[in-house]
Amino acid sequence: MKKIINGKRYDTDSAKECGSYYYSNRRDFHYLEETLYQKRTGEFFLHGVGGPASKYAEYDGNNSWSGGEKIIPLSLEGAQKWAEENLDADEYESIFGEVTEEEEKRTVTFSLSEDVIKKIRMQASEKGLTMSAYVESLVKG
Repeated sequence: MKKIINGKRYDTDSAKECGSYYYSNRRDFHYLEETLYQKRTGEFFLHGVGGPASKYAEYDGNNSWSGGEKIIPLSLEGAQKWAEENLDADEYESIFGEVTEEEEKRTVTFSLSEDVIKKIRMQASEKGLTMSAYVESLVKG
C-alpha cells in the first residue's frame, strides 16, 4: 500500500518490515493484522488491515461496514510502544537495540545541519538502530 500523509510518502513495498501482529483469520469480522515498518529515513509507520468489526473497518453507507486498511505514521516512541505490546523481546531489540536497565538516559538537544541529520538517519537505518543508539555507538567506539 502507498499513501501520502502530511506531504510524506509511505510505501509498504519499499519500507523495511519490522514485525507483525495478527488476530484471528480473514473470515472473522474482528480480524486484525498490523505490521510495523521503518522507512529508509528512519521513520516508522503502521500498516493495518482488518475486518468489518475491527478498528480498520470502513463505512459503506446504510449502516453497512466492510473491512479496510490504513497507514498510520508513528513517532519513535509510538513505534516502541506498539512493539512492546505486540512483539517479543528479541524482535523488539532487533529493531530498537538492546535494552539495558542499568544505564540512565537523558534527552539532549543539538543543532545539526539537515545534511548531517539525513546522514545519521540513513546510517542508523542501515544498521537497524535508532538515531540515538547509532550516535551513542559512534561515541563509545
